Amino acid sequence: MSWGFSGGNDDADAFEDLRDAAERPMWQIFTEYGRGYTGEFALGAVASVIARFLELIPALVLGVAIDSLFAGDQAFRLPLVPASVIPSTTEGQFWFAVGLVAGIYVLTATLNWVNSWAWNRFAQHLQHEVRVDTYDVVQRLDMSFFDSKQTGEIMSILNNDVNQLESFLTNDLNSGIRIGVLVVGTGALMVWLNAQLAVVALLSIPVLAVASYVFVQRIGPKYGRVRGSVGALNSRLENNIGGIEVVKSYGREGFERDRVESASEDYLDANWDAISTRIKFFPSLRIITGFGYVVTFLVGGYWLLFGAPGPFSGTLQLGTLTTMLLWSRRFLWPMRQFGNVVNNYRYAFAAAERVVGLMNDPGTIHEDDDAIDLDGVDGLVEYEDVRFRYPEAEENSVEDVSFTAEPGDFVGLVGPTGAGKTTLLKLLMRLYDPHEGTISIDGVDVRDLSLSSLRSHIGYVSQEPYLFHGTIEENVAYGLEATDDEIVEALGMAGAMEFVADLPDGIETTVGERGVKLSGGQRQRIAIARAILEDPEILVLDEATSHVDNETEVLIQQSLENLTAERTTFAIAHRLSTVRDADTILVMDDGHVVEQGAHEELLERDGLYANLWSVQVGEVDALPEEFVERTAERERASLDDD
Repeated sequence: MSWGFSGGNDDADAFEDLRDAAERPMWQIFTEYGRGYTGEFALGAVASVIARFLELIPALVLGVAIDSLFAGDQAFRLPLVPASVIPSTTEGQFWFAVGLVAGIYVLTATLNWVNSWAWNRFAQHLQHEVRVDTYDVVQRLDMSFFDSKQTGEIMSILNNDVNQLESFLTNDLNSGIRIGVLVVGTGALMVWLNAQLAVVALLSIPVLAVASYVFVQRIGPKYGRVRGSVGALNSRLENNIGGIEVVKSYGREGFERDRVESASEDYLDANWDAISTRIKFFPSLRIITGFGYVVTFLVGGYWLLFGAPGPFSGTLQLGTLTTMLLWSRRFLWPMRQFGNVVNNYRYAFAAAERVVGLMNDPGTIHEDDDAIDLDGVDGLVEYEDVRFRYPEAEENSVEDVSFTAEPGDFVGLVGPTGAGKTTLLKLLMRLYDPHEGTISIDGVDVRDLSLSSLRSHIGYVSQEPYLFHGTIEENVAYGLEATDDEIVEALGMAGAMEFVADLPDGIETTVGERGVKLSGGQRQRIAIARAILEDPEILVLDEATSHVDNETEVLIQQSLENLTAERTTFAIAHRLSTVRDADTILVMDDGHVVEQGAHEELLERDGLYANLWSVQVGEVDALPEEFVERTAERERASLDDD
């Protein structure tokens, strides 16, 4: 027996299976979401390419100026510039060179602005669409997905991972293009200017390529663990903040601090492991690029002072060496940045694996392309030999259940805790699908219906009603176009207007996150009003009056009589008085329907329902010993599971 909360394996990435199934995630995101912004992407890329080439020209102009204007060794000539454009006097050539360099810097700045605008627009819109689509996928997944994932883990993908993609696309992909252009452009110009010295300056590139390949192979798995630990830490924080009332009530601040510390330490260890690898890589880049510059300076300087060394031949001008050294110097920044690009790419790749893996998750609830839209519902509901077991569970939660609810019937479901009542009705809404058997509405298998039309005809009130942060009006209407009068009427039918009218802002009162500003009974009545306003043909009430007192329950029951009169209603109840007048009561035990009938009929059978009724009315002494022992056994099993 464990009295703590382990929270699972904090070292594992909850989405590792989805990450492993993601193929070419960065390419998938880029092609699927970047297609609509190819204009911005192309504009930014072209502006970046031209700007990088322009940045190489000032060094060339300086080299020409040194040799022609300052040393006087040769005529002032520039590639691709007609001789007729260049002034004939030394003074004119000087000012021409100054103006040309100044103009290039202005033009480069303008192109950099165009690049920044276009790429940020591309990345921001891509980020927006990826986040929205990923959320849409998440909310359409079946409930078994949420049974095994914590909210913080999912939030980590929707927020942290998507943001990481945007950061890479905005900064690092752009830098990667710049680096590519600088390396190719500089290398080509070096070869054009002096092919022999260019070989020396470019020797560092293959060494950098090998070092980067080794780094990528080592850092990739480590960043995967970092992303997983971020999700686990977010889950811990979200869990604790959501349960802060319990933390404070039991004085468990120290306990929770230790659990947050443990989760944070897991993230620290994973991140430090990645950092340790990264900080070894970056200095190696500096050494390689710095060595390339030193060798270029050594060979070029020796050549200029003492003549061509070793296998080299010909002469070398001071301006040429100056230009080559300046271009070699430009290698240093992009090569160092290249390390950042590779590092951030692996980090973004790990994030993309989680995003794409989640988006590609097929789930277990499938909707056929030719799914039927449910319309004109009468309310005939049939279960036939239905079986269901939760993932990783050892036994079925629902076993061989068959029954029919006629249109307009009020069907009660009762039984011990864990008997399968709630699960049985979740199958009706296709929050899960049965493993065997069929569930049909008006003779149509629910698996043949479109999910939206199926659920739009079913109203659901859970035993733990969820209210969104917002006003009472917003929570009752919840996505519907409803007038204030309609909302007030629904609240009145749910027995809620009595307390809503006393609130300072009435239906405009803000309920707080999860409805924290309201009592449990008040939240339940708001949820009932939400279902009433939906006006569904089929109504599911899962302990809909569990948080209200006896007087309020009577009011709600009277209101529900009108609501349920002309629609098929299923009501799960521990208070048997709630379903006493039901047309049919299903008594469940261990996933089976063990009894079925009306209240008086079930009492006469003197079975499980009669025993539950005896507990309800306080006739404990009349209970058979077998029933008491069975109840105690269930309680012990529940404690063992905890």
